[in-house]
Amino acid sequence: MTQKMHLYLAKQADRLKPSSLGHRIRFVRSLFRYAYEETYLTSNPSLKLREPKIDKRIPKFLIEEDVIHLKISCQSLRERALLEFLYSTGCRVGEVEKINIEDLNWENCSAIVNGKGSKQREVYFTTECKVWLKKYLTSREDSCKALFVTDTHPTRRMAIPTIRWALKRLADRGEIEANVYPHRFRHTYACQLLDNGAPLDFIQGMLGHEKTSTTQIYAQLRGERRRELYRRFF
Repeated sequence: MTQKMHLYLAKQADRLKPSSLGHRIRFVRSLFRYAYEETYLTSNPSLKLREPKIDKRIPKFLIEEDVIHLKISCQSLRERALLEFLYSTGCRVGEVEKINIEDLNWENCSAIVNGKGSKQREVYFTTECKVWLKKYLTSREDSCKALFVTDTHPTRRMAIPTIRWALKRLADRGEIEANVYPHRFRHTYACQLLDNGAPLDFIQGMLGHEKTSTTQIYAQLRGERRRELYRRFF
């Protein structure tokens, strides 16, 4: 069985990316662990399986020109408010989905978000974002407590797929060459902080990263950003 399992994974390695192969190996390990614990097997042949090493990719960001085009392309108050909030807070899309109006502090332009593992943190947004959020909320006639809601009736909290679709539609309208998705704004946010001289430990706290190593990948953005700007403008 062990030989067959290794042959199977070797074939998968020829056609899968390391990250996808890692998912497949975790599934195989889970399956055999269950079979062993339920006494269907007398031993667990997957114990020595190791996941492939995955090179950390440099996060992709939006350059300032793209952000400006996106802002110009907004046709609704919701689009502009959503864009400004993603861009100025660096929130995960799941955090944006869960946030309620009552979580905002207008006085100091901050919000409490629920991050991974139900951990709360305070994020901040710009005065420009505040203006568009207030315009958007004033235009609404619903009683939904969510910060961002659907355009359709009955009004509901804006779900993650809807947020992704709204950004894709905005990018298509603005003829943005880059692939625009919620997490790319998070990368752009980190890049802006780096460009403005923010230390990595500060960025780690603002992004809500548990591990320093997760934030350190952004240190490579300085060089990558220079190369991207050179390719775009030279």
